[in-house]
Amino acid sequence: MASQQHETLTPGQGRPARGRGGIISGYVFRVIREQLGHGQESLAEEFRVSADTIAGWESGRRPLTSVPVGQMLVYRHRLLKLGASPALLLALERALEADVLLAGALDDGMSDDANPLGAWVMQRDLVEVLTWPLSGVAPTPLRNLPASRRTRRGPVPAGPELAPGDRLRFFSQMRRTAEQARAPELFLLRRQALYLAGYDDQPDTTDWLAAHQGDLQPADWLSGWLNARSVAAVAARQGDRDRMGHFIDKTLDGDDVGEAANLAYWAYWIGETPHLQLSDDFITSTPPGTWAGPKLLEHLVRGLTPEHGFFDLNVHSLWALLAVRPALLRTPTEGGRALRQQLPVMLDSRELSRRARRELEGIRYAIRLAEA
Repeated sequence: MASQQHETLTPGQGRPARGRGGIISGYVFRVIREQLGHGQESLAEEFRVSADTIAGWESGRRPLTSVPVGQMLVYRHRLLKLGASPALLLALERALEADVLLAGALDDGMSDDANPLGAWVMQRDLVEVLTWPLSGVAPTPLRNLPASRRTRRGPVPAGPELAPGDRLRFFSQMRRTAEQARAPELFLLRRQALYLAGYDDQPDTTDWLAAHQGDLQPADWLSGWLNARSVAAVAARQGDRDRMGHFIDKTLDGDDVGEAANLAYWAYWIGETPHLQLSDDFITSTPPGTWAGPKLLEHLVRGLTPEHGFFDLNVHSLWALLAVRPALLRTPTEGGRALRQQLPVMLDSRELSRRARRELEGIRYAIRLAEA
């Protein structure tokens, strides 16, 4: 049962406002319009629609998810011709997908076997967009954008905003899903619902997660490994780094199978591997040669700041990656250059765990060998 401290919904409470099912894609669309220097009226002329239609898309009153796929492609091509960034257009695609998932999560009539959250293993680019209105943290492509070429009138939100009732409903649904998805074939749905539930800022969230992640009896090694990683990841995001250290020491360090699984999961999470996966089984069946590593190297190096909740896991994963892909240090890459610049600073930090310091020293030695 869910903790009694967490407010529950009564029938009809917190239902999503009708017609506002595209808050994330609408916000990204507005960012693209402003980056192009267009107002709603001028972009409406380019698209041959009314300014009210543009306004409706951006507010979610007329969700972009309701635009036919073919017409949406026409609009995407038009934005490209106008000079829109391909990275922002990809973020728009993910935002459309995230809005569909969000609408599904807010639908309390959906059965677990039809829940799209369990249809495939989600990746970082989608999760960042989906959790944006929950965490307030903008996805990577929308961080550090140039100043808008349009002057905004009055205060504007810094990101897509989920109504309080919808936010409450979302997290209530994630808890309900995690509590009820007990069948082995629903493990992926349960795991991803637990992960998303970890974004709830209610005071009982940590205890609820610990109870419901701890009461799962994994049917096999992979399920147990993934459950342990999820517990550590959620705890790290909430500021508890001890669980992550325990995961590394007890589940990764010295276990070749666990180390390979960790790298395979990372490679998939950040998009290094080319195909979407419908189950977690790929983690133990992905051949080592199917992904190269430069993208993963760059991602891990970006997380090498001691205050980062995943710092210890990033250091360990980087150390393991370079052990199996030493050629990454002999090939000029952005990640390799950044690593060489950051390493001396990190080693001067007094906040390093003994394991992290030992592994960073190992990385420095590997760099010297590569440069010899």
